Amino acid sequence: MEVEVGQIVNTHGIKGEVKVKSNSDFTETRFQPGEQLLVKHNNTEIVYTVDSYRIHKGFHMLRFEGINNINDIEHLKGDYIYQERDHQDIELGEHEYYYSDIIGCTVFKDDDTPIGRVINIFETGANDVWIVKGEKEYLIPYIEDVVKDIDIENKTIKITPMEGLLD
Repeated sequence: MEVEVGQIVNTHGIKGEVKVKSNSDFTETRFQPGEQLLVKHNNTEIVYTVDSYRIHKGFHMLRFEGINNINDIEHLKGDYIYQERDHQDIELGEHEYYYSDIIGCTVFKDDDTPIGRVINIFETGANDVWIVKGEKEYLIPYIEDVVKDIDIENKTIKITPMEGLLD
């Protein structure tokens, strides 16, 4: 099964490097040189092999094998990048989940009051933060004090909100 791992948002320089906004977890593994990524462009699927990877100003910078010129890659701006979900080098530990398992889950307070649905996730360094869309948009930190139960099969999450979290 393929999962979306990012979007090509721009080119960088003239030697064919692209700026990628990550939509995925485990980017250090998924974007390493030698990894194969699938780009869907105009109903065509193109497989690229990562030649180089670095982080620059919060974006993931990738170069693909055989691409050495901005003109060879510029047409992919705005396209999404995919990779096989079950990556051989990724082992999930206890309380670790794929982003694709969490996005779409309905979040409930511990009294079963629905808060909203997880629409996106971003990394802060210390922990992930889930963007939950309900009556408003809430930022829910993925920390033990807040997140009490995750049921992937039923796509539900129970939280105990800290004071002020849902204001």
